[in-house]
Amino acid sequence: MKKIVLSITILLTFFVANAQKDFQGMAIYESKTSTSDFKSRMSGNKDITPEMQKMIEERMKKMFEKTFVLNFDKTASIYKEEEKLETPGQGGGGMRMMSSMMGGGGTYYKNAKDKTFTVDKEFMGKEFLLKDTLTNYKWKMEGETREIGGYLCYKATAVIPASKTDFRNFRPKKEEDIKKAEAQKAEEGKEKKTSFLDEIDLPKEITITAWYTMDIPVNQGPEGYWGLPGLILEVNDGKTTILCSKIVLNPKDKVEIKAPNKGKEVTQKEYDDIVTKKMQEMMEMSQGQGGRGGMQMRMGR
Repeated sequence: MKKIVLSITILLTFFVANAQKDFQGMAIYESKTSTSDFKSRMSGNKDITPEMQKMIEERMKKMFEKTFVLNFDKTASIYKEEEKLETPGQGGGGMRMMSSMMGGGGTYYKNAKDKTFTVDKEFMGKEFLLKDTLTNYKWKMEGETREIGGYLCYKATAVIPASKTDFRNFRPKKEEDIKKAEAQKAEEGKEKKTSFLDEIDLPKEITITAWYTMDIPVNQGPEGYWGLPGLILEVNDGKTTILCSKIVLNPKDKVEIKAPNKGKEVTQKEYDDIVTKKMQEMMEMSQGQGGRGGMQMRMGR
């Protein structure tokens, strides 16, 4: 009898171990970024016609509303924007650059066991391969619960530094602050130069609010979010909300979860420095040409 019980125990252990090894899941996320601040600023600009405003709003909607797919197993995941057929003339380099600066445009690989990430990004025609350590989210468990798609979810929050190369972190400055800065330049006798970033505020820190479910006990989530005892189904940083709309556990068609390997290898800081420098160069060139043609600059080797 003891031998039979022991055999059953061994078999159960074997099946559970293999089930965990082969476990895989797929989650669909809808990402939306609030553009109300920019829309209110446009509506007060007399130089922008209603037709221009409508066109800009349509472009912004395309950039700020995206669908992503997360494929995950027990330790790793890949997160990628869902491919859509682009309208002719709408998929230029500028749109791809903005997409890259808003969490899209590449495959985001996370390994929760090694606490590392790899993501391929294109910036101004050049391929980069970012490899670095995952952000150490100091999650605070809030004790609140809610249901998302039939899953019981728990609330957690964390405060992190705001990325200087993520366009979603930009906030329009108040009109009075812009005028005050211009007046100060005039007082100091400095040459009056204007650029897009003259009207932008970048917060030092942002608060992340996440909702995770322990019904799917994987240390994963969308984008670079991770570190909770269950799959993150919703996350919000004050401007952008990423919400899970569909989950499939152990799908019939398995996906190979591996890190991308093409592009010039850089750390996150090195990539941020490259983007910041090139953006500054483009602004200076745009100012030198009366605000025209600056965005045509090409990435050098």
